[in-house]
Amino acid sequence: MARNKKRKRSPDRERVIQFGSGLSFVEPGRSRQKPEQKPAQKPAQKPTQKPEQKPGNGDQIEADGWTLVDKNGKKRKTDNYPTLAYAELHTIRSAIGICDLQNLALYCLADGISPQWISVRHHFAVRKAVILCVPGLERGMFDGSIVLDPPDNKLEVHSYVASRTADQSNSGVERTFLSPDDYLPVRLASDKLCAPLKPLADIFDRLWPIKAPGDDRFSKLYSPLYAMLYSPVPKSQEEKRAGKNIKGPKPSDSSHWKNKRTQVHKYIASRKDLVANKYKLHPAWFDSEEEKEIESRRRGENKQTEEYGWVDTEIKKLEDGVVPESEIEEGSVTAGHTVLAVDCEMCMDEGHELALTRISVVNWDGDVVMDELVKPEKPIADYLTQLACVTSLKDADAKIGPRYSGITQEKLEHINTSVSDIQGRLLELISPRTILIGHSLNSDLDALKMTHPFIIDTSLVYPHHRGPPLKNSLRWLAQKYLNREIQKGGALGHNSVEDSLACMDLVKLKCERGSKWGTSEASSESIFDRLSRTSQKEARDTDNGGLGKTSTIIDYGAHEKAFAQKASTCIGCNSDSEVVDGVKRAALGGIVDLVSLGGVDFTWARLRELEAHRGWMGDDRSIVTKFLDGQTFSTKAVDPSVESLSTIVTSTVSKISEIHSNLPPRTLFIVYTGNGDPRDLIRLQEMKNTFRREYEEQHIGWENLSVKWTDQEEQALAKACKKARQGIGFVTIT
Repeated sequence: MARNKKRKRSPDRERVIQFGSGLSFVEPGRSRQKPEQKPAQKPAQKPTQKPEQKPGNGDQIEADGWTLVDKNGKKRKTDNYPTLAYAELHTIRSAIGICDLQNLALYCLADGISPQWISVRHHFAVRKAVILCVPGLERGMFDGSIVLDPPDNKLEVHSYVASRTADQSNSGVERTFLSPDDYLPVRLASDKLCAPLKPLADIFDRLWPIKAPGDDRFSKLYSPLYAMLYSPVPKSQEEKRAGKNIKGPKPSDSSHWKNKRTQVHKYIASRKDLVANKYKLHPAWFDSEEEKEIESRRRGENKQTEEYGWVDTEIKKLEDGVVPESEIEEGSVTAGHTVLAVDCEMCMDEGHELALTRISVVNWDGDVVMDELVKPEKPIADYLTQLACVTSLKDADAKIGPRYSGITQEKLEHINTSVSDIQGRLLELISPRTILIGHSLNSDLDALKMTHPFIIDTSLVYPHHRGPPLKNSLRWLAQKYLNREIQKGGALGHNSVEDSLACMDLVKLKCERGSKWGTSEASSESIFDRLSRTSQKEARDTDNGGLGKTSTIIDYGAHEKAFAQKASTCIGCNSDSEVVDGVKRAALGGIVDLVSLGGVDFTWARLRELEAHRGWMGDDRSIVTKFLDGQTFSTKAVDPSVESLSTIVTSTVSKISEIHSNLPPRTLFIVYTGNGDPRDLIRLQEMKNTFRREYEEQHIGWENLSVKWTDQEEQALAKACKKARQGIGFVTIT
C-alpha cells in the first residue's frame, strides 16, 4: 500500500518530462541548478564547413516557456545555423510554383510568410540568397527519357507511382489524372544519375517538380521571369482584418501606387483588339480600296450594310481623329477629344435577336446627354426581366450571370422612337474627334447597328487577371476600383445611366493613375523594391548601414530598362562564363562603386547556353525573352545529337557547381528552370494566330486557308502547354 502512495514534490523541484528521442523538456516556472555546459555542436549538414558562431545568439531554445534539455535533465546547447527540412509527403498536394521559390527567398531575407512545402530552421540566420535560372534542364534528363549518358538505373521514384506509370506506358494510354509522381520531390542519388548530372547530387538533396505559371484551360504560359522577380504587395494586419468584413471584391489598395497621368486617347483599342472582341470594324480602319471592298462584301453577306439599317460614323480616315498639339490645353486629359460613355439595354425580339430598347449617353463631366427608350422594329418576344434571363451578350462574355433590362410592355407602350432616330441623334453628337466608352461596347454598337473606330472598352483596359477571353464584370470593377455598388435594381432592372457613369469614372481613374492601374502589375511590385524596403532591424546583418537588402541581376544583354532598373546594380553578360564570374563577384563582393565589398544580399542570374542549344529561345516571346529587346533566337536545336547535348549539359552543371563552391556560408541557393520545353507550344500558337488572322480578319474561305485549326490541333496545343509548364528546381543552404 505504501508503494502506491503518491509522493509529494517539493515546490522548488522541477518536473522533467522525458521523450523517446532522448530529449526532455523542463516544465516552465521551475528552477533548476545550472548544469555544466557542453561545447556547441556542429551542424550535420556538411562536415567540411565550419559554421560561424554569432556572439550572444542565445544557444538555448526557448519556446512558449519550455526549455529543451537532454535525457539527463541538462539544458541542451545548439547553434543557430540555418538548415532545411522537408515536409511530410502527405502534406504536399500539388507541385510547387515559382512563386513558392520566391517566397522562400523573401522568408529568409525579408518579410515573406513561412513556406508550407519546406521548413527552414533559423531562417533569420540566412545571410544571402542566390537564385539561378537554368532553362533547358528537364525532368527527363534525370529519369532517362532524355538520353545524355545512359545510366545503369533511373531516378529513384516511389514504387507505386513507377509501377502504375509503367503499366500505362505499356498500354499506350496517356495518363489523364494527377499522380503523386507529378509533384512529390525525388531524392537525388549520384549512383542513379548519368555522368553529366552526378555533380548535382553532391550539392542538392532533392529534385522538386516546379509548375511554371500559366493557364491550362486556355493553353497559356505566363512569364517565369515575372513570376520570380515580381511579388504581390504585402498587406498589413489592419488591411487583412478589414478585408475579412468585405463581401465580394476587395477595394484596390493604392497606398503604394505612384500616379502617372495619361491622356485618354492612349487607351483607344487597336484594330487587333477590336477584331478579337467581335467589334464590327469601321471603314476607316482599311487603307486600301481592295480591303474596303472585301470588308464591304463580308458585311453584305452578314446583313450589316446600310440596306439593313447599319450606319458608319462620318470619318474618312483615322488621321481625322488626331488633335494637333497646338489645340491641346496644357495638362488636359481629354487632349481635345469629346468623350462619351454609352450603355444600352436590350430585349429579345421575335427573330431571336437582341433589339435596342434603351440607350443612355453621358459626357466627360458626367452630364446625361441622352437617355431614351426605343421601340424595336420587330415585336418583342422576351423583355428579359425574369430572374433567369440574360440581358445582353456582354454578360455572357463577362461570365457575370443574369442581368435584367428593366424594360416592360407598359414602358414601351407609348414610345415611337426608332433605332434610326437614335442613329441620327448620335451622328450629330459624334465627330472624328469623339471617343466612345463602354463595357463590352461591341454588343451595344450591334444593337445600335453602328460602327465607330475610336473605342475604349473598360473590359479591356481593366483586364481579367487570367487574360482573355475572360472579362471582369462592370459591377465587379465598380466595386473594386470605385468602391461603388451598381446594378442592384433587382427585379426593377439595371440603370443604363448608372452603368454609363461607372464606365466613365473607371476611364477617368485609369487616366489619373496610369496605364498599369487595374492590371496585375498594380497589385505587385518588384522583388528588388520589397527587399530594399526591409526594415533596419531585419537588415541588421547587412553591410549597408541597415538601409535594407541590396540586390543585383546578372543576365544577357542590358536590363536597365526592364527588371533590373529596380535592383541595386545590374551586370550584363555575353556568355555563361561571364554570368558565373558575375555571381561570384556579387556574392563575395568586389563590384567597385556598385555594392559594398561584402557583396549583395540577393542575386538573380540566368545561364542561357543550354537553352539556346536546345532551341528554347523564342523571338520576343514572353515565355523566354519578353524583356530582351532586339534579340532574335532560333526555335530549332543547334545540334540535337546525344553527344552535343551531353557536352552542353556537362558544361552547364559544372558552372552550377562552380557557383555553389564559391558561395559564402549561410547562403540560400536556388536553381530552377523556369519552364519546360516550349517549342511545340510556340509552333502551335503561331498556327492558331495565323488561322485567326486569315479566317477572322482577312475573311479567307476555309478551302483557301494556309492553316486549318480543328479540334485535333486544339488538343495538341493543350498537351504542349502542359509540357511547357513542367519545370524542375533544387534548393540548398551552403
